Amino acid sequence: MGFLKKALFIVSFILVAVVLIGFLLPSEYEVKRSIVIEAEPEAIYSEVVNLRAWQNWGVWFQNDPDMQIEYGGPDRAIGMYSKWQSETQGDGEMEITELQHNREIVYRLYFPEFDMGSTGAVKLQPTPEGTRVTWSDTGTVGNNPMNRYFVLFLDDMIGPDFEMGLENLKTVVENKT
Repeated sequence: MGFLKKALFIVSFILVAVVLIGFLLPSEYEVKRSIVIEAEPEAIYSEVVNLRAWQNWGVWFQNDPDMQIEYGGPDRAIGMYSKWQSETQGDGEMEITELQHNREIVYRLYFPEFDMGSTGAVKLQPTPEGTRVTWSDTGTVGNNPMNRYFVLFLDDMIGPDFEMGLENLKTVVENKT
């Protein structure tokens, strides 16, 4: 009986420690990657502001060619949205919320399966070598201490997809010019 009490105490202590540490972890995250594309900002902007064009370079669309996608709202403008359903990539929604012509697109992402949203942006900055494209995603996971552990791994989970997407975008744009 003494061993069982000790084991229960140790397990309880570990669980309480995991929860308490979770409260100390950050609830906000940012994933950011960038690349230089040898093209003018307007050539890149046209690929980014048109959500239909994301199928040509977005990693998630390539990972699931059977993804069901719906588009709506004003074309290439604030309010344009896409909704997708995918058995392998999950379901989600994306809506353009802000635009700065040939400079920036800001969008809202929402994943209904997780009731989780974030804000993404693609910024274009002219450089002597071409245009620096910076793709970022920021969000919060709320007050749940277990979700805060998720923040520790988000950059490693999403970052490689951003890198591959930017490489694909570079290929698409540079092959057009």
